[in-house]
Amino acid sequence: MTFQLFGIGILSWITFLPVIGMIIVLLIPKEARSAMKWTAVGITFLQVVLAVVIYANFNYNLGGINSQEGMQFVEKAKWIDIKSVSWFGRVLIEYFLGVDGISVPMVILTALISFIAVIASWKIDKALKGYMALLLLLDTGMMGVFVALDFFLFYVFWELMLLPMYFLIGVWGGPRREYAAIKFFLYTLAGSVLMLLAMIALYFSVTIIDPASGEKLHTFNLLAMMNPANFEPNSLLAGFGTHMRALAYVALFIGFAIKVPIFPFHTWLPDAHVEAPTAISVILAGVLLKMGAYGLIRISFPIFPELAQKYAFALAILAFINIVYGALCAMAQTDFKKLIAYSSVSHMGIVLLGMSALNTQGMMGAVFQMFNHGTITAMLFLIVGVIYDRAHTRDLNAFGGLALTMPKYTGIMTVAFFAALGLPGLSGFVSEAFSFLGAFQVDKLRVITMASTLGIVLTAAYMLWTLQRVFLGKANEKWSTMPDVDGREIFMLAPLAIIILVLGIYPSFMLNIMTSSVNHLVDLVAKGGAAVALIP
Repeated sequence: MTFQLFGIGILSWITFLPVIGMIIVLLIPKEARSAMKWTAVGITFLQVVLAVVIYANFNYNLGGINSQEGMQFVEKAKWIDIKSVSWFGRVLIEYFLGVDGISVPMVILTALISFIAVIASWKIDKALKGYMALLLLLDTGMMGVFVALDFFLFYVFWELMLLPMYFLIGVWGGPRREYAAIKFFLYTLAGSVLMLLAMIALYFSVTIIDPASGEKLHTFNLLAMMNPANFEPNSLLAGFGTHMRALAYVALFIGFAIKVPIFPFHTWLPDAHVEAPTAISVILAGVLLKMGAYGLIRISFPIFPELAQKYAFALAILAFINIVYGALCAMAQTDFKKLIAYSSVSHMGIVLLGMSALNTQGMMGAVFQMFNHGTITAMLFLIVGVIYDRAHTRDLNAFGGLALTMPKYTGIMTVAFFAALGLPGLSGFVSEAFSFLGAFQVDKLRVITMASTLGIVLTAAYMLWTLQRVFLGKANEKWSTMPDVDGREIFMLAPLAIIILVLGIYPSFMLNIMTSSVNHLVDLVAKGGAAVALIP
């Protein structure tokens, strides 16, 4: 299925529209601050419109994640074509974009969070032009990851995010911004190097026939990499059962695990969140963390299905650690932002648990939890930003009784908190239930799943305790004149609250999109799992 505007595919528009906005922002005189802000708002709003168009025109019945026919809104063209006379051979890299039921929710999430992040950046004073330009560049990098179907292109977008995020934290962050930015940069760069090595190994192991010339050539095409028949018999990663395939899988896993983040690669996250501006924390938790899980689902599982099966139990153990350890760390925090940061570690563990089940219910829960966590945690960080802008402190023990002076703020916060702890009727409950249900169906994961439910109890404990400390009890006279949320803040919080409520009542709005693609992924991994016995 194709959908074009002025001869250009809709995926190219939604991906590179922020770059056009970035160029416009850079051309605006630095004195025209309002023009920069409204340009960024307009560009990201157009992204949201395009995401709605993609959702409205999406065919629920297509879902072959390893074939071009199963992808929708496909755009494909030669990007780099070098004919070499050396042993390296011809190098063909394609501009290959497409979406399915797994990537469309992430496209919608990225567009929505980027739009809201721009509105949340309204009070940025320092170097506004540079801030908005980098924010829009970051938007393109994030969107590109979710639509790229060529590994080389995927990697370009993945790395494109690194530079703007480094500066957005390092320049506009808090007192320890340089430390947090460098830590984020080094962790992510280390993962990127491992991913690059695995990508090169896959490139030299997979060959296809060029339909134009009939020539056999290596490829970065992710769909071709999902077909075992395309692996050269004598190549580095040929067939099932080789140690090199396991090494490549582990390299990719670490690269994606850092971004999730999975214990013990999580230590960059609290520092980055605490020091980042509110809008960047929203993007970091709302979108960036999902890229690691998306990479595992899009690349690691279908290319290495036998290893996804073999290491499913280990993934479930890591999921349990994330869920319980993250919740315990959150419970110990007095910094509001750090509490939400550790809660993200815990809730992403639920995504991992659903993925480790490798069945339809678990995988549906994982993908749905990625979307729901993106909206819920974005709302939580925005709420922290609202109170920090007024009080200039995030100390949970410094407040009390805010429900008396800020009733609107309290109501919005209550919705976000109850969604985070998985209250029935809100979106978080559905995705968490699916993840646990899917994992519980697998015999070897049953004990881990039951142990992981401790995270639900701990989440309720620290969320309700925080609600009590900040909003209930006797009002602190120091904050008696603190104003309630204004129109701009309601405008950026209301869409997230509506999505949380609607998907909690009628989750099929999102589940129907995912079903066919998730079923195909589960079937693909299950067939590959038959080769587990061949691995020494």
